[in-house]
Amino acid sequence: MSGHTERNPIVARMQIITAMVVFGTIGVFVRYIPLASSEIALWRGFIAFLVLSLFMWVTGRYSGLSKYRAKLGKLFFSGVAMGFNWILLFEAYRFTSVALSTLSYYFAPTLMVIGSLIVFRERLTFRQVLCFMVSTAGLVLIIGVSAGGSNDLVGILFGLGAAVLYALVILTNKATGAIDGLTRTWIQFAAAIIVLAPYTYLAGGFHILELDRTGLVSLLILGVVHTGIIYYLYFSALAHLKGQQVAILSYIDPIVAVVLSVVLLQESITLLQLGGGLMILGATLLNELKRRPVRI
Repeated sequence: MSGHTERNPIVARMQIITAMVVFGTIGVFVRYIPLASSEIALWRGFIAFLVLSLFMWVTGRYSGLSKYRAKLGKLFFSGVAMGFNWILLFEAYRFTSVALSTLSYYFAPTLMVIGSLIVFRERLTFRQVLCFMVSTAGLVLIIGVSAGGSNDLVGILFGLGAAVLYALVILTNKATGAIDGLTRTWIQFAAAIIVLAPYTYLAGGFHILELDRTGLVSLLILGVVHTGIIYYLYFSALAHLKGQQVAILSYIDPIVAVVLSVVLLQESITLLQLGGGLMILGATLLNELKRRPVRI
């Protein structure tokens, strides 16, 4: 019995580490999918929905869906926000480097602090105010050295837009109360598909059949591995770890993304931008040490 309880946190920690390393590679795979951002987001959600449907069936969660009927409205809204969050993040990848997209996206927790202040009337602590100021200064550093007529600024703004929607998803999730993570994500993916399908059709149609082998394989990996299997690994591990452990491990994601951006994709990042990114990540980590982050 003791062996099981000792092993569980270790296995859970490895699951979170695996999830974060894989999440950090998303930008690289999106680079090899020559589709519109809305269509990538749609097929990502659709493929992952099929994978999670299998997990839902195996774990017997379908029988408990009826008890969430009263929360469907909020879950649907957060699912739609999640879908468009993906679109904006993928657009950020198109205009700027994966590193700058990811670092600007990680401004989301700072936005969540402001959102909690407005929506839930939560009182700000000195640490939250300090983290907000440091994180904002880091963002200014990233944007300030990118406004030289390049597409970087546009990409960073898309990353910030994705961060706003991320914060909206988390705040809506908080308002829905306690729901099993797998079930919540499955419902949100369904909502995202319902809205993204007509949006993608009207925005330019479907071009998945035009993909070459590299693009198709990349899309399948993005849907099956990054969003289906890894989401399940992530949520099944959360129950076995403290929020502080998850918060610290979650920073593997942006570190992997920045390293791959510079080393593998040969994308450039200045020392000032890197410093600004570290300020955002450091401030966010300090603020989240007692929180449990949710990845989307």
